[in-house]
Amino acid sequence: MFTLLKILGDETVLQELVKGLSTPVLLLFIAASLFVLSKGADVLIDGVVSLARRTGIPRIIIGATIVSLGTTAPEAFVSVMAAWMGDPGLALGNGVGSIIADTGLIFGLSCVLVPMPVNRFVLNRTGWVQVGSATLLVVISIITLFFSEGGPVLGRGTGLLFLLLLAGYLFATYLWAKQGVAGLGEEVDTSKIMGLVRTWLMIVGGLVAVIAGARVLIPCAAEIAHRFAVPEDVIAATMVAFGTSLPELMTAISAIRKGHPEITVGNIVGADVLNCLFVIGAAAVARPLQIPQNFFTFHFPAMLFILFSFRGFIFMNSSGQFRRWQGGWLLGIYVCYVALQYVLNVGGM
Repeated sequence: MFTLLKILGDETVLQELVKGLSTPVLLLFIAASLFVLSKGADVLIDGVVSLARRTGIPRIIIGATIVSLGTTAPEAFVSVMAAWMGDPGLALGNGVGSIIADTGLIFGLSCVLVPMPVNRFVLNRTGWVQVGSATLLVVISIITLFFSEGGPVLGRGTGLLFLLLLAGYLFATYLWAKQGVAGLGEEVDTSKIMGLVRTWLMIVGGLVAVIAGARVLIPCAAEIAHRFAVPEDVIAATMVAFGTSLPELMTAISAIRKGHPEITVGNIVGADVLNCLFVIGAAAVARPLQIPQNFFTFHFPAMLFILFSFRGFIFMNSSGQFRRWQGGWLLGIYVCYVALQYVLNVGGM
């Protein structure tokens, strides 16, 4: 059991395992992982839509809670294991990098592809929690920068505070879900309703498939990149954040393809909240997290810039939809962020 947990939680173990595989076998694993990711995301979305119809809970709320919890749970596990094993920088980088990738890459790309709905009842609540939790993280980090002896640290007290705020967020989301007005703007689904047991099996099974596919795909892709002489810093600047956000990306693609973009909106907003309060909070409780200097000069500003841009677009969109240029703006920030990591050789993620 411990060996399995170590394989799941320690990136170096996964990397060592794939190094011994031949290139054709790695390509086969990549193809199989992509298939599992795609099918798992399809099954997950079908289960979510069925659950929404059976319970009357709006799909955007389910996306912001159940789906987000499922897709961020592996990141929390990996971050806690990384902090426990003495690599707190990876834990903090997982949370911050995923927030930037989720909002910039996934939501930005989604907006460019299709019109994304603006559910003001939900986004004027969860959206403020999204921005507020990230801002709180930065404010606490700045305070520790000036007042902590031995360098800035996110201590166990901060981690516990974040987990308590997470519990409050989940309870508040439950209360919002009970208010029928939250479902306004969602199209009526007339497909056949599945049984409750089958619905939950599809949700859990789809999440497991998406997570497992992502965990296998990224180390294999990184090893292929090494063998084709892709620079190490390019791999570090792209694979880590992209890899942790891959479940959200595949879920977003499937939701859009099946005509349920509101699930994508809820999932991205919820994932951002959970990456801050759950991933970073749980890791800090496991072991205090040292904050590298480059987070203050590069990663934190990038995170706040992209989140406040998103918040501004919610305020601007009185038409009820995000616009394609807004998606292009968010996607552009993400591309610049990744490119500058390579150009400036910014580590710490």
